[in-house]
Amino acid sequence: MNNDLRVIISGGGTGGHIFPAISIANAVKALRPEAQILFVGALGRMEMQRVPAAGYEIIGLPICGFDRKNLLKNVKVLYKIWKSQRMAKSIIKNFNPQVAVGVGGYASGPTLNKAAAMGIPCLIQEQNSYAGVTNKLLAKKAEKICVAYDGMERFFPADKIIKTGNPVRQSLLETTISRDDAVRSFGFDPNKKVILLVGGSLGARTINESVLQHINQICQSDVQFIWQTGKYYYTGIQEQLSALKTQISNLKVTDFISDMGVAYKAADLVISRAGASSISEFCLIGKPVILVPSPNVAEDHQTKNAMALVNVKAALYVKDNEAPKLLLPLAIDTVQDAAKLASLKENILKLALPDSAEIIAREVIRLSEK
Repeated sequence: MNNDLRVIISGGGTGGHIFPAISIANAVKALRPEAQILFVGALGRMEMQRVPAAGYEIIGLPICGFDRKNLLKNVKVLYKIWKSQRMAKSIIKNFNPQVAVGVGGYASGPTLNKAAAMGIPCLIQEQNSYAGVTNKLLAKKAEKICVAYDGMERFFPADKIIKTGNPVRQSLLETTISRDDAVRSFGFDPNKKVILLVGGSLGARTINESVLQHINQICQSDVQFIWQTGKYYYTGIQEQLSALKTQISNLKVTDFISDMGVAYKAADLVISRAGASSISEFCLIGKPVILVPSPNVAEDHQTKNAMALVNVKAALYVKDNEAPKLLLPLAIDTVQDAAKLASLKENILKLALPDSAEIIAREVIRLSEK
């Protein structure tokens, strides 16, 4: 009989779910190189590309979320859920895992439901300070629940909770380039301050509008800007900038940054959405940040993530609807305030929880041995 460790990891939808999932897989492989790991994701979602790129096999389920605006469309959704449950059962039966891990997102629901029903120990990892719907539903069936914030017994049984922090992209922690060389790689002057604007893996309309409304202030400032627009917005933004017929030498515009470790190293200040994975990265690398929580997420959990930092003076915060007016002026003032940057760096480093992926991986292995 084959005694090699076999682990199913399920979930995805956004980078905030996918990056921790891949980090957990990598940590399991580091501890148990013989381990076989199978991902289960949702067809058409980001994980179907990102997971194979990281070197792991993934199977897609036809699952999707409910349509709250057009209730009639949910007949089709219910069929997809039913079909996904059947597929998940077949996948589990064929792969025969000793443990199943859920990281949130559509696919983790049917996968972990079926795994638990088949007697397989389950672990869920909740990235946010406000638990997602899928993980709240799965909590009763999970043996262990790994969290990143205090107070999560509001959502989960206290005896199942382990505070591990969120696993982050290992490449960010392994970046060895100097700050000056990182700045030069973007064609900028290392003697001047740099602000990095990122809107998550898909971009952020509000952050992009905030930049466009303050182009004149950007041109007149002595600050340099790296602006990741997101692929969806990039072409339209380039057209608007071209219409200005002005060369903006202190603004680097890109649709996607492949090496975020270098971008973070170059930045003296980051402007970002308040996704849980991003926040964990800022804590670990000690990066001053202005958070603009997305209003388009369940239970407004990004605002709750942000306030966990703001309340201990570890980050600044601008409401989404106020960002077009306030964000850029605040950022330009902040990046030139050395004492403020130092205070933000000191306070956010206190919140860092290192070795999260390894801690979770050890718990996965322990569960597999039951």
